[in-house]
Amino acid sequence: MSATLASLISTLEPTWRIEIHERRDGLAQESSNPWNNAGTGHAALCELNYTPQRPDGTIDIGKAVTINEQFELSRELWHFLAGRDRLPLGTGFVSTTPHMTFVRGAEGVDYLRRRFETLREHPLFSDLEFSTDPEQIGRWAPLLVADRDPSEPVAATRAAGGTDVDFGALTRSMVQDAVLRGADLHLESEVTRLRRRADGTWRLTVRDRRWNGHRRARTVDARFVFIGAGGGALGLLQKSGIPEAKGYGGFPISGQFLRTTNPAVVAQHQAKVYGRAEIGAPPMSVPHLDTRVVEGETALLFGPYAGWSMKFLKHGSWLDLVRSIRPGNLLPMVSVGLRNLDLLKYLIGEVTASSQDRMRTLRQFMPTAREGDWELITAGQRVQVIKKAPGGGALEFGTELVTSADGSIAGLLGASPGASTAVATMVDLLERCFPGRVEAWRPQLREMMPSLGGGTWDESFELEQLVDETSFSADHRA
Repeated sequence: MSATLASLISTLEPTWRIEIHERRDGLAQESSNPWNNAGTGHAALCELNYTPQRPDGTIDIGKAVTINEQFELSRELWHFLAGRDRLPLGTGFVSTTPHMTFVRGAEGVDYLRRRFETLREHPLFSDLEFSTDPEQIGRWAPLLVADRDPSEPVAATRAAGGTDVDFGALTRSMVQDAVLRGADLHLESEVTRLRRRADGTWRLTVRDRRWNGHRRARTVDARFVFIGAGGGALGLLQKSGIPEAKGYGGFPISGQFLRTTNPAVVAQHQAKVYGRAEIGAPPMSVPHLDTRVVEGETALLFGPYAGWSMKFLKHGSWLDLVRSIRPGNLLPMVSVGLRNLDLLKYLIGEVTASSQDRMRTLRQFMPTAREGDWELITAGQRVQVIKKAPGGGALEFGTELVTSADGSIAGLLGASPGASTAVATMVDLLERCFPGRVEAWRPQLREMMPSLGGGTWDESFELEQLVDETSFSADHRA
């Protein structure tokens, strides 16, 4: 999110001074790290939680359409930057990877068929394919049906134009571009305090975290502040004192994945296959078997297996959750806890799961999975938004942009769909925080992202520019 905003502002206002402060010693080591997320270019092609079933049995595709449109904005901006040599061509941060949904059982097959029939009526999803034939599903993704009980009803949808995105590589490239255009990047630099000054600007206290920095602190004055600190954003928004941040809380959920780099296994699967979440499981815990391309290496991930930690960041403090509790958010947090006992039960079950339990879940997707081929890795932390709602509080699973009334500060909370919709979220930020300038910026924004003005763009050319074919094995190219 922060890298996207830096790209936009450095393009729209090249004379503005931009400072980027990162508490770690490198970029994209938390949520944007490719091994800390699924890397799915979220376009609602395969994620069932974006197409809920209404009480009358019909399928609501409104959220799916919105997310698909938002991801197109991201691709348009990447295309614009690459076409002007501002993103290295052929870096492979985008890989063509089909998006699939796979369900088992008669009820799941019926739901997926109705979802498919509803989605395909919309132009954005007209290329979606559907099958209940195990042989056809096997041609799409052999590992899903090999050694599966032939009497079990199964169904799958497939969108051949889906993508895998290395958001870590993309983040580093975008920040490098912003630095070349004049932005100042400070690593191991942690914002510890924010104070609004009498003239409406902000004074930030920044601590030097380098081993030879002696923990020195300095101040930075800014007319506008964006807090894109992942799980760390809530604490900084609370320190700002803006009334718009009051009442927000956070519920941290960690995750683990099983990963294999065994070439014999990896060569048999090129897709991101999403299933259905268990009852009580958060949407971010929807099981999926994913092809991942990271720094030219292809691997398979399965998960996530949910966990729990009081940390708000993977490299955060065990006191993060305690420190986030305020009088204004205590009632919403307690209310959410009482209303989501099934979620707590699910998390307890996940935390206490054995390696055999995890393999049993994987074999529901991939019956031939062998434990020796897979390793358990810890993914990133996600902090789900808790906010005030009638009756106490509500647990939100999307992303939430919090802005002050005067537009001088903004922060991003939440997890999903996250990075895939960063461009749409940051365009929203520009409109909310710079209302006096956005109309003058709009022609340039439409040049960068034609669909903002109702235009179209050549998607096939975009893929040629952004996809690094060398990142695929010969089997995948075939």
